[in-house]
Amino acid sequence: MVTVIENEFFLSEILGRRVFVKKQQIGRLGDLAIIETGKLPEVTHVIVTRSLGYPSLTVPWDMVLLISNNEVVLGLDAAATTQYERAPQENLILLHDHILDKKILDMDDHEVEVVYDVKLAFQGGKLYAAEVDFSHYRALRRLGFRKLAKLLTNRNKEARVSWLYVQPLPEELGSFAGNIKLKVPKAGLSEIHPVDLADILEELEGGQRVALFNALDAEQASDTLEEVEPRVQRELIRAIEKERAALLINDMTPAQAADILAILPRDQASAILKLIDRDMSSKVEHIIDKHDEGILLYGSQDVIRLPSATPAEDVLDRYRELAKGKDVVMYVYVTNAEGALKGVVDIREMVAAEPGQTLGDIMTEHVIALPKDATLRDAAMLFERYNFRALPIVDENDHLLGAVSSRDVRSLRPRLS
Repeated sequence: MVTVIENEFFLSEILGRRVFVKKQQIGRLGDLAIIETGKLPEVTHVIVTRSLGYPSLTVPWDMVLLISNNEVVLGLDAAATTQYERAPQENLILLHDHILDKKILDMDDHEVEVVYDVKLAFQGGKLYAAEVDFSHYRALRRLGFRKLAKLLTNRNKEARVSWLYVQPLPEELGSFAGNIKLKVPKAGLSEIHPVDLADILEELEGGQRVALFNALDAEQASDTLEEVEPRVQRELIRAIEKERAALLINDMTPAQAADILAILPRDQASAILKLIDRDMSSKVEHIIDKHDEGILLYGSQDVIRLPSATPAEDVLDRYRELAKGKDVVMYVYVTNAEGALKGVVDIREMVAAEPGQTLGDIMTEHVIALPKDATLRDAAMLFERYNFRALPIVDENDHLLGAVSSRDVRSLRPRLS
């Protein structure tokens, strides 16, 4: 069984790491070979380069015992390495040799950028190529300018695209030929994630910050406001018109809105509450004043619910459509015809699913759920214990009523202890 120190890391960070057989170093990691058998390509071999003219080794992934940013350990005898002295098979793609520094073209053949790195993800004992990275941060790091990369770019503003949007690679892709092509137009990559916008806003001066924030559309501004630190939240809410603040607050969940309004002076918070939806305002006021409210107040009915017979592959193909407008998108809740909760599937489990598997085949049947009369305190304890990203809420007959996100509860945990 392979041991991976980090569940996610970058190709450039492990290339060149020492490779060991037991305590004996036999070479360095030169490349990773992948094969496109599913939604995400799976790493099938590690390529070990050796000094003194010895030929490289192509070792199957199942011979890897440990892989980290520091070393790779193989489960074979040093004397048996000769049987792996062979070139990778033609159907294998080498991430370093074939993918890095390739141009990325969108579906309209417009050049987007150059692949500077590949993000790897470990799941279920397998390693996958999860994303291609074309950020300047990664480019500078690969050139050895790590300090400069930190000064000139923000690590959290990395430009990446999931391999789910990468078209199948051409059969004749070689070291010096071929491009990476996407399934989306170039315009679709220009949208900056709210987390990245939050980082940008926090670095700007007050006037510039407000100007950039006012230039965002309502949905993007609302999502970004949730991500910035409280000091910046307070400054932005005070600087913009109360009507715009109310519009942004009204687009949040009650818990998110309460978290922001709670940091404002009471008179400013009250003025904004008068401008938002009456039902929303009532819930927000309850959350601000009482921290032991029922969990239904924090829950959302906007979750992904599907029957167990749904093919996992279909869910991935339609994921953007299914997740649109939902508040909880990291899990798919499996329900029967009566709406009873039968299982839950993490999005990462769907990515790793085998062809032909349904949600019923891969779902977790013993679901940790909150009863409808649970309190915010109960939810905080479960999140602390299990480290889930969301928890479903059910009634006495296990009917799915909705779910609550850990993000909505996290900021109030200190007050609940």
